[in-house]
Amino acid sequence: MIDEQQAAEARVGTMLKGKWRLERLLGVGGMAAVYEATHRIGRRDAIKILHRSVARSQELRDRFEQEAHAVNRFSHPGAVEIRDIDVSDEGEPFLVMELLSGQPLSVRVGAKAEIPLDELLQYVDQLLDVLAAAHAEGIIHRDVKPDNLFILDDGRLKVLDFGIARMREGASKSNLTLIGTRLGTVPYMPPEQVRGLPIDARADLFAVGAMMFRLIARRRVHEARTEAEMVAKMTMDPAPPLAFAAEHAPAEVCLLVDRALAFDPDRRYPDAATMQQDVQAARAGTEPPY
Repeated sequence: MIDEQQAAEARVGTMLKGKWRLERLLGVGGMAAVYEATHRIGRRDAIKILHRSVARSQELRDRFEQEAHAVNRFSHPGAVEIRDIDVSDEGEPFLVMELLSGQPLSVRVGAKAEIPLDELLQYVDQLLDVLAAAHAEGIIHRDVKPDNLFILDDGRLKVLDFGIARMREGASKSNLTLIGTRLGTVPYMPPEQVRGLPIDARADLFAVGAMMFRLIARRRVHEARTEAEMVAKMTMDPAPPLAFAAEHAPAEVCLLVDRALAFDPDRRYPDAATMQQDVQAARAGTEPPY
């Protein structure tokens, strides 16, 4: 049986719906493959095609289409533009998206997760601006992590993959169902999300804090040998103070990361805009007002 990587590579050079020539494979994920493509009028796009094996599930097809609806529910320059949605002649749903030039934050920081603090705070400032706009429309990203943050060549940030975003309104109950803990990435998920409990926008803020902890301390909030052990720790153990894991971190940065990572959602930031104000204060070297 041909695997998804081979199937994705085999599409390179082919035409999609008689309009787009798939020029280059940009990446293969768990649900889809992404290509650089050229439209017959000369426009260059990114095409995200759902894997055939995934497309057999109506629920997963719905989630894939939900990405287009989620992004188009709000307007923000930091969200990737989705231009079209269609189905290939082979029955594979696909999205047409703007083609980005740059690299994911995970690639930017490398295996050692090293990044200057002022640069990280700049990206987090932009990220929170996007999340504030999404949250205002009832959209929760649910999978904020370095892989889903794309740094453009000019330094601007784009937030990727709203495909598992949860809309509080306008989506069917089945689309809002958590399928185990696979919706999201466990080391960045708050305890309530790992448990499969209802979440709100503060889950995204926990993920921002977990990402900052990872990139500042150069370790995860909790370390574990297996995914099961990681799930147990994220479910039961509060995050350690950042100052204990990263003695070099400025006090104002430790304060805001610790607030974002509060085990009890009521002790986290109430919204992205409030956290953004504290990040902007930290960028200025002043005490976070919140």
